[in-house]
Amino acid sequence: MALVVASGTAVSTAANTKSADQVSGQYQHVGRGKFTLIALGSATGMNIECRVGGISLIADQSIPYTGTAGTIDASAHIITNQVLNGGRVELFLRNTTAGSLTTDYILFFEPL
Repeated sequence: MALVVASGTAVSTAANTKSADQVSGQYQHVGRGKFTLIALGSATGMNIECRVGGISLIADQSIPYTGTAGTIDASAHIITNQVLNGGRVELFLRNTTAGSLTTDYILFFEPL
């Protein structure tokens, strides 16, 4: 059964800034499992970074999917899907543009 480690809808990131860590609470530290990151930016220019135990699932790379907030599709907007040994989970958003942008995201974890 997949668990939601972190999620957000229309999370606003100011121009040329990096967000705080989006993962907090119960699933900040996890064991071995499969991680699936799904994301949708409001426009070109949003980057996403996700690390588990210091290993990058995606390292500050552009979110390739854009659209209206709230229209994220778990089957169409997969950024990465990978099995890792676990550790501390971190997720950051970075806006590379001169205007404020929003992002929808979901990070799933399936223990193995």
